[in-house]
Amino acid sequence: MGSKIYVGGLPYSATEQELSDLFGRHGAVASARIITDKFTGQSRGFGFVEMSSDAEAQAAVAALNGAEMGGRTLTVNEARPQEPRTGGGGGGFGGGGAGGGKRDRY
Repeated sequence: MGSKIYVGGLPYSATEQELSDLFGRHGAVASARIITDKFTGQSRGFGFVEMSSDAEAQAAVAALNGAEMGGRTLTVNEARPQEPRTGGGGGGFGGGGAGGGKRDRY
């Protein structure tokens, strides 16, 4: 398995094909993915590229970190493993339901 690279500072108009072509100048690209907002489909301005070998990945990072694409400066480095997400949202509703569990006396 090759090395996964984080690419930040992407222009919002960038396509996965353009990202693949940019990194393809430095070696074989196994995959290129731009992260999008799940509700709007709009690019979030970052993505990941997987290169076929670690040497090619290191060459791409060295060549492209700080480079410009579409008027924006790219941040390119080795991707860190995704940390497990905590929480799960919501929760924390205290107390009983309607009337707070008390009985009214007549």
